[in-house]
Amino acid sequence: EVQLQASGGGMVQAGGSLTLSCSASGFATDGYAMAWFRQAPGGEREIISCSVIDDSIFYKDSVRGRFTFSSDAAKNTVYLQMNSLKLEDTAVYYCAAKPGVITSTIVSPASKYDYWGQGTLVTVSS
Repeated sequence: EVQLQASGGGMVQAGGSLTLSCSASGFATDGYAMAWFRQAPGGEREIISCSVIDDSIFYKDSVRGRFTFSSDAAKNTVYLQMNSLKLEDTAVYYCAAKPGVITSTIVSPASKYDYWGQGTLVTVSS
C-alpha cells in the first residue's frame, strides 16, 4: 500500500525555521517526482517545491532562497527546510508523489499527482 506521512509542522514566529518531513512507504521515492504543496485558508493548493528532471529542484518564486527541498533515498523520505518564515507561509503543507520524472514546466496542478500525504499545519505568527 502506498502511503505518504507528512510531519514537522507547528507554530513558529516570523523569521523562524521549520523542517517538514515526508516519509514514503509502498514505493521508492527516487523513482517518483516528489513535491510539496501548501493550501492556505480559503486558497487553492499550490506547488511549493518539486524534484524534477536531471535531479533539479523546482521552487515557487516566493519561497526560493528560503526553502530547501532534500531527499534521503535510504530513508525513503523527503524534506522541506523552511527558513525566514513569513506570515504568508501559514498553510497546511502536503507532500505528493507522481511516478516517473517531470520537467519544471509541468509541476502543477495538484491533480497531476497520484499520492498525497495527510498534510501538516504550519502557522507563522508575528
